Amino acid sequence: MTALAESTDTTYDFVGIGLGPFNLGLACLTEPIAELSGVFLESKPHFEWHSGMFLDGAHLQTPFMSDLVTLADPTSPYSFLNYLKETGRLYAFYIRENFYPLRVEYDAYCRWAADKLSSVRFGTTVTEVTYEDELYVVRTGAGDVFRARHLVLGTGTSPHVPEACAGLGGDFIHNSRYMQHKRELQAKDSITLVGSGQSAAEIFHDLLSEIDVHGYRLNWVTRSPRFFPLEYTKLTLEMTSPEYIDYFHALPEATRYRLQSEQKGLFKGIDGELIDAIFDLLYQKNVAGPVPARLLTNSSLESARHDEGTYTLGFRQQEAGTDFELRSAGLVLATGYRYAEPAFLAPVRDRLRYDSHGNFDVARNYAVDVTGGGVFLQNAGVHTHSVTSPDLGMGPYRNASIIRELLGTEYYPVEKTIAFQEFTV
Repeated sequence: MTALAESTDTTYDFVGIGLGPFNLGLACLTEPIAELSGVFLESKPHFEWHSGMFLDGAHLQTPFMSDLVTLADPTSPYSFLNYLKETGRLYAFYIRENFYPLRVEYDAYCRWAADKLSSVRFGTTVTEVTYEDELYVVRTGAGDVFRARHLVLGTGTSPHVPEACAGLGGDFIHNSRYMQHKRELQAKDSITLVGSGQSAAEIFHDLLSEIDVHGYRLNWVTRSPRFFPLEYTKLTLEMTSPEYIDYFHALPEATRYRLQSEQKGLFKGIDGELIDAIFDLLYQKNVAGPVPARLLTNSSLESARHDEGTYTLGFRQQEAGTDFELRSAGLVLATGYRYAEPAFLAPVRDRLRYDSHGNFDVARNYAVDVTGGGVFLQNAGVHTHSVTSPDLGMGPYRNASIIRELLGTEYYPVEKTIAFQEFTV
């Protein structure tokens, strides 16, 4: 689907900018609502979700019910189960007896849903948003103009490169491009992987499994004190609940930011089975002799330089307070993603709310504008909505809440209480 010319006379109820899973879910949930008119603008030519991490067997860390729509509307035609039925794979998924969709499968499901929607405009790059005559005016690089009463920001997060690697030359990659560059990487005699989350673990396991074939040396370095597992116990999962959002959002700003740092293990850890699989693979390969692989914790990347095909990486072992260097021909940064406010919002910054850290001050209803109901934010709200912000399963809940704000009435039931435990007294 390509960008279409839009009439400047059209006024939408809302414009969604960016089409990741969260705004795509909103598009699916608003498609059948006759009382709402909206359009979704995405700069990419088609839907794409972390294609650089489509490793064989890699799967979501949330079950299939955390699809685009089910937890808001189990009867929606845009559900993952309906996708399986339409593609003739429902019984195979049933026999598989695994609740966790493959990552490549989830991407295919999202593309299937996007192709069914009339409100999506791919290949459309937003260049500027202004506020004129009580309407948000969205302009694109192609000269199209979209006017709307509301905006929903879904531009998502971008790959983060540590400060030590700013301006670093060579052919290092962020993990978001791993699959596209895997073969060139494996042709090198040494590879260093920096990071400790799920993506880093998947890449390390993938490279370790073929270390004998290609003969490279492999380093895995993290500043975390250990290769920690994702905490996925059921009472902990109740933190992805309306009650916990209420509790967390009401805390003082300083407390929320402190908890944001402390709670990383709730949504950035490694699948426990994968950690065990890595150990088992190391053990298996070690039977034939020492494996040319090193795993280093508590080590922060302080400096990096590139010279004649070699990276010299300076680390500091934080607990021991010692410095050391690693030299490596290949470098993979599994250093996560960060949100950056889109430049196209500059003309309307005076209408947006910010906290003392310079981040969006996201209201409980996900609004970030001075009216408390004009501009809504998808994701990028860990500092206000905790672990629920990036959680796929909470996407339908947030979208049902945003739809309620757009309509002024509750179209999809929005749960108030689901947890057994109490987060405050």
